[in-house]
Amino acid sequence: MTANTRRNSTGIVIAGLLLGILMASMDNTIVSTAMGTIVGELGGLDKFVWVTSAYMIAEMAGMPIFGKLSDMYGRKRFFVFGILIFMLGSILCGTAHSIVELSVYRAVQGLGGGALVPIAFTIMFDTVPLEQRGKLGGLFGAVFGMSSIFGPLLGAYITDYINWQWVFYINLPLGLVAFILIAVFYKESHEHSKQPIDGWGAFSLVGAVICLMFALELGGKQFAWNSSVILGLFAGFILLAVVFIFVERRAEEPIITFAMFRKRLYATSNAIAILSGAAFITASVYIPIFIQGVLGGSATNSGLVLLPMMLGSVVTATGGGILLSKVAYRSIMIPTLIILVIGIALLTTLSTETTRWIVTLYMILVGLGIGASFSVLSNAAIQSFSAKQRGSASSTLNFLRSLGMTVGITVFGIIQSHTFTNELTQAMAAIGLSSAQLPPGAKISDPHALLSPEARAQIPKPILDQITEALAYSIAHTFVWAILPAVLALLASFFMGRDKLEEAPPGEESHPTGH
Repeated sequence: MTANTRRNSTGIVIAGLLLGILMASMDNTIVSTAMGTIVGELGGLDKFVWVTSAYMIAEMAGMPIFGKLSDMYGRKRFFVFGILIFMLGSILCGTAHSIVELSVYRAVQGLGGGALVPIAFTIMFDTVPLEQRGKLGGLFGAVFGMSSIFGPLLGAYITDYINWQWVFYINLPLGLVAFILIAVFYKESHEHSKQPIDGWGAFSLVGAVICLMFALELGGKQFAWNSSVILGLFAGFILLAVVFIFVERRAEEPIITFAMFRKRLYATSNAIAILSGAAFITASVYIPIFIQGVLGGSATNSGLVLLPMMLGSVVTATGGGILLSKVAYRSIMIPTLIILVIGIALLTTLSTETTRWIVTLYMILVGLGIGASFSVLSNAAIQSFSAKQRGSASSTLNFLRSLGMTVGITVFGIIQSHTFTNELTQAMAAIGLSSAQLPPGAKISDPHALLSPEARAQIPKPILDQITEALAYSIAHTFVWAILPAVLALLASFFMGRDKLEEAPPGEESHPTGH
């Protein structure tokens, strides 16, 4: 194969990988804007949360397993498998007749998504020369940011002008093109070591993830945090996590090799991913609530509300990727994480007096602060390992980042809800008002429903003023706590060492292992 042909082939493979990442990363955002219409047609308002949760649980459980399998049996077959399963899940979702059916089919989609994202980064690292990895890593990271922007916009358009089933069917042409590009043009040239599959490790890991996710999703909503159901789920998570650790330390080919964390660059990259993810997701969740609930903005989809933040993340994801081949990983992460800390710190000053322009500025800073982590950490995590461990390294990073975001949503959600309820109750009592004077069906514990345009129009101004004051304070107070993981992520970045992309992994030459 000539050099020009190889370059053309590599470009086609990268296009296929980007389509796969776009499809998987855009899925949750595109579905979120259609949920109102879907629930209106299928019913099951009390169960709609599982449409998202089922996807996340299956995706997180599948990530480390598929990553390890790709190391053992080859990347191509599991990436292609992920595409096919994702497409199958999309077809099934479009045919769902109830929320329960839709949730089950979303789990099928999530299983496919668990294979797509981590393996895509690994194939990219295997395929392209060292001098191109940084630039392409930035492009891959930028796709994540762009999917957060265009997903909700596309979802809203499809729901309004076509029908909600096409929110899922749109994955079929994307997946088909990605499938053809990878199946035909990606040729793996390195050998994979076929080892016994770690069945007990897979079982205990999936069980632990399911218990934890169910506990986080149901706790404080359908069951009290101190109920026997939630406590039992947390106990199940701890037990299965202990079993998983015990099994993995003795397995011949463990799903997650704990010895990998002895490498400083890998350990710090994972720590930064967990902590920065938890801080970033807080801004993603509560800034739209602030704009709608406090500033009285319209309930536009999250893609438009979060547009400044996502554009900021695209800038540093791309810029960070370009700089990878020039400077050390930590030289990129330290300044960007400083910006993240500043952005979160400024969000602690939010109040009813804050203008939309000020919020936009803060959002841009948060976006600039998080963007580099999408491209830099993915490369840093794989950097220290040979081809036989890259799939596991990449998937573990993505798994832990998702875990950090999930736990962050829950923990900071508890803080915000508790603070909001206390502040509003005290404020209304001080002026002689009670929750009984709220519109029918409105609950203090649900700011989303409480501050919809319809509900706001029915709330007397004295009560509405107290609500917005309490909501603004609770959100600002939540960001005070969100500074902690952001600062810890920054501190972790100082321990990344002086590694940079130009250094080849141990036992590897600086040329691609696939084409």
